[in-house]
Amino acid sequence: MRVDDVRRVPLGTFTRPAEETGGAPRVEVVNGYLVRHDAGLVLLDTGMGRGDDETEAWYQPRRTDLRDALSRAGVSLDELVLVANCHLHFDHCGGNPLLGPTPVLAQRRELATARAGGYTFEHLLEGVTYELLDGEASPLPGLHVVPTPGHVDGHQSLVVECDDGSVVLAGQSHEHAVDWTAPDQPGWMARLLEFDPRRVVFAHDDEEWCP
Repeated sequence: MRVDDVRRVPLGTFTRPAEETGGAPRVEVVNGYLVRHDAGLVLLDTGMGRGDDETEAWYQPRRTDLRDALSRAGVSLDELVLVANCHLHFDHCGGNPLLGPTPVLAQRRELATARAGGYTFEHLLEGVTYELLDGEASPLPGLHVVPTPGHVDGHQSLVVECDDGSVVLAGQSHEHAVDWTAPDQPGWMARLLEFDPRRVVFAHDDEEWCP
């Protein structure tokens, strides 16, 4: 596998209101990422779930069903061998209930926070086969889960080691690609940089960081 083989899976958009942007409303993308690992297909994030009426009105989501998004990428749900959520807010785990027995990687503290209430929508957590992690892990050869707290305490990113370098699937560790090289980075950046990434991709930005 090469770094260019990690594929973006567009899962919709939502509008972040002015109260959150500090300026004008901003339409943001929601992306998943598909990895063609030797062991099978791995996916980071599953799109936006249906929230309550207040959330729907606030964010005005426009969803692409996970099954349709994967079909456009030429694959199907039953080909996934492993899924990870960078975190469990409704715009990252919306397709989880469709996954059946496919294991979903999440930090143990993140699932506990999500289940405590007031964090995500409970129906998005039901019927999901979670594989809980306590920190960094390597669930498959060359696939690394690295805790990247900041947006939320239980946030995690993936690193994929390829034949020609590595790719960081950053999730929402950074809001935008330009933030990757901003000053005053968190301590866990040193761990990600140890992999000498050739690409860094993001949940809410189509732009990528490349050296």
